[in-house]
Amino acid sequence: MTGHREPQPETRGDEVDAIVTAWNTVRPDLDVTPLDVLSRISRIARRLDQARSSVFTEHKLEGWEFDVMSALRRAGEPFQLSPGALVQQTLVTSGTMTNRVDRLEKRGYVAREPSPSDRRGVLVRLTPDGLTVVDAAFDALLAHERRLLSGMDERGRADLADSLRALLAAVET
Repeated sequence: MTGHREPQPETRGDEVDAIVTAWNTVRPDLDVTPLDVLSRISRIARRLDQARSSVFTEHKLEGWEFDVMSALRRAGEPFQLSPGALVQQTLVTSGTMTNRVDRLEKRGYVAREPSPSDRRGVLVRLTPDGLTVVDAAFDALLAHERRLLSGMDERGRADLADSLRALLAAVET
């Protein structure tokens, strides 16, 4: 068959194998091997989004709220960043970030403070309530994601991470 690798004997076929086989049947002139990888990544991404959404809902958070708060948490004490740094880390526009900070501030999870190095600037700081919420959500997220990966051994996870890192680098250039 052109452009398709059969599943390894120790694995059983999945829906992507069926899709690839169907394409090979109706379009044997095409190399459809990209589907073997990218269709699986797409399916995993959808499942992961659903799983993460479920975890965030349990903590009364939206995904974007977790993204902003976790960026502040990763900054380390005093858990603050400029709005520009938040824009860079969360890949949204400055207008979107302003709206998000406004909404998180209303919930009591972040506070705006004057920047000590720029009289016109502000810093966004995670509040103690925000720290408690983001830490609890992150703990639950990691526990859930460990369960998702439990079918792979440590070496398999490391190899997959290396392969995905290389793919991401290629896609982002």
